[in-house]
Amino acid sequence: MAIVVNLDVMLARRKVKSRELAAYVGITEQNLSLLKSGKVRGVRFATLERICEYLQCQPGDLLEFRPGAGAPDLEADAEDG
Repeated sequence: MAIVVNLDVMLARRKVKSRELAAYVGITEQNLSLLKSGKVRGVRFATLERICEYLQCQPGDLLEFRPGAGAPDLEADAEDG
């Protein structure tokens, strides 16, 4: 995926545990883990807002666009068509 989630980096910088953030945001630790690993297809703005509020950061500190980092299977399909 071309969008990279840097939530683990911000947690380390702020010295915050995933458990603390999940409790504050109101999501499960498992869902937070999926978000950290980039295995989610989307995130609610309300969730992103609570994360940024707790970590005192901007959404751009958590999300990064990396061109060419797309899923290989999608790129191969585009080339075939």
